Amino acid sequence: MSYKELFDFLYILVLGFLVGLELKTYGNIKGYRSYFGTVRTFTFITILGFVFYKIDFLLYLSGYLALSALYLIYYFRKSEAKRFSIITFLLLSLVYSFAPLIEMTDVWFVTLIYVLIVFILSAPKYTQPLLEKINMQEFETLGKFLLLSAVILPLLPHKELPYINISAFKIWLVVVVISSISYGSYIAQKYIFKNKGYLITGILGGLYSSTATTVVLAKKARFLKNIEVIEAAIVIATAMMYIRLLVIAFIFNEDVANHLLIPFLIFFSIAAAVALSIYKKEEGSQEVPYDDRNPLELGTAIVFAMLFIAMMLLTKFVTSHFGDMGLKILSFIVGFTDIDPFVLSLLTGKYQIGITQIAQAIMIAAGSNNILKAIYALVFGSNRPKRAAVILFLLGLATILYPFLEEFI
Repeated sequence: MSYKELFDFLYILVLGFLVGLELKTYGNIKGYRSYFGTVRTFTFITILGFVFYKIDFLLYLSGYLALSALYLIYYFRKSEAKRFSIITFLLLSLVYSFAPLIEMTDVWFVTLIYVLIVFILSAPKYTQPLLEKINMQEFETLGKFLLLSAVILPLLPHKELPYINISAFKIWLVVVVISSISYGSYIAQKYIFKNKGYLITGILGGLYSSTATTVVLAKKARFLKNIEVIEAAIVIATAMMYIRLLVIAFIFNEDVANHLLIPFLIFFSIAAAVALSIYKKEEGSQEVPYDDRNPLELGTAIVFAMLFIAMMLLTKFVTSHFGDMGLKILSFIVGFTDIDPFVLSLLTGKYQIGITQIAQAIMIAAGSNNILKAIYALVFGSNRPKRAAVILFLLGLATILYPFLEEFI
């Protein structure tokens, strides 16, 4: 026996002992009074697996079948008392496999198996409170999303469709990416940072949908005494919109993203600084609102895909017949709707315009969307968040004018 084989044997021997000890601890927590063996049993199973594997693989396999038969007898005896479980069998199977695993792989993999055993056995006390808070219907929605993204997406053709010059694969990839960003923000807002304050709501909501977040916060402003915190949250949500658009741009068109980087970081910094300057920490416990609509609903994804295609067709028509000025006018009009499909159509489409014109169109759409949010803040907030509305209007105006000023500089 070499020194490596001796080390491997002693190492898995310790791990087998620790697994038995961990199972005993788990059994004490669950109230079990009898086990399939003891800590020493698991240690002997580890030794048995190592010895049998070194002698002959058929002997090793026969040893596992014998252990399985013994556990089967034990299982049926315990089933009569309604106290049966296969956790012990799963653990003894893993311990018995330590010998071939450490020889066929590295030490780190066997160690990883042991670490996973420890975490899984102790998981219930950590996962139970989380499961009580999670709406199980969201798992169904997430399952549908994984089906569409991990199963259907790879099956879609990569051949470009006529006129719009984009494949069905890339169309759905756009939907998957935008939904993933929105859903990540939604999950963080609902489960990780829930009731953490209005400013956090504005930050995460801005990554999800700054328009929806503005409406929700404005409605809350009608009843909240501390109006400064609402105004700060509304402004910070729009600040995060610039970051969201930058991330999307870097994913789909790095050249456009580089063109947007400096102006969008400037507008983000201004909005964030203003939000922090007017922010006053809310007193007492407040129920913080968030947009509870699940962004991974299939209907929403399909509508987004249709809007995306429609925007590509419209943009192609406008740029072909009316050129750069027509695109600027279209960008301003689209800003008063959901700008994501339009922005993504600009980033992924093939048009008779340059990178600069695409970046300018995105800025104009973002600016007019800020003006829309300023109107929403006044209307839904019963004219209370006036300062936030003024800031959003000025920010929108500056974002719209930036492309025109850029042409003269």
